[in-house]
Formats: sequence, structure tokens, C-alpha cells
Amino acid sequence: MADKVVHFESPADDLDRARAFYGEAFGWTINSIPELDYSSVETTPTDDTNMPTEPGAINGGMMRRKAPITDPVLTIGVDDVDASLRRIEELGGKVAIPKQAVADMGFAAYFSDPEGNLVGLWESAQPG
Repeated sequence: MADKVVHFESPADDLDRARAFYGEAFGWTINSIPELDYSSVETTPTDDTNMPTEPGAINGGMMRRKAPITDPVLTIGVDDVDASLRRIEELGGKVAIPKQAVADMGFAAYFSDPEGNLVGLWESAQPG
């Protein structure tokens, strides 16, 4: 099966203002994660593993606007970030932020497609 969009991220200049706006406008639950300088954004109910319970629904995150993440980003779930980045470069994309661990949850990376759009990649940590 093809890799799917699994997450979104929205950068903000004023995180308190952005959290209040999206929480009030759409009823989303937004929780600050200070140790990651990040906020989780729940657009739909989640299960005990924090995964959406509604098929096709995704949740996201919010962080301070800082280059290269200056606009909203869609994140695609992949089995292997390293292999995906190699393939992306073969096809004319460019790595914007290399693979990095995200706590013990998994790995993230960002790339620019040939059209200049910034896109995220996510590889979940293997259960251990």
C-alpha cells in the first residue's frame, strides 16, 4: 500500500494565540509539550496509543515558525526514512532537515519536492 499522510504541522509566530485560535475555531484539543518545544494538536479522538480512532483522520502539531518550516507541512508515514530520502533525492527532491529522533516515538525528516514544497517524513519507532 502507498505511504499515507499521517500528520500535519502548523508553525506559528505566537503559539498562545495560535493554540487559542484553533482550539476555539474548531474545538481541537491542543497540548503543550515543553520538553520538545512543541504542541500536539488533536483534531479527532484518539485511542490509548494516541492514534486517531476515526478512519482517515489525522492529528498534528504546532511549533514556533523557524526556517525551513515557515508554512504548514503535511507529513507522510514511511517504513524507512533513510531509504525514502535517498529515493526523493534520486527524483529531484532535496533534504531540508535530515533524519532525527523524536524522543522514543520515531524519526522525522523534511524534504523539498521539485516544486519547492516542504514535506515531512515520519518513521515510527519499532516496538521493543
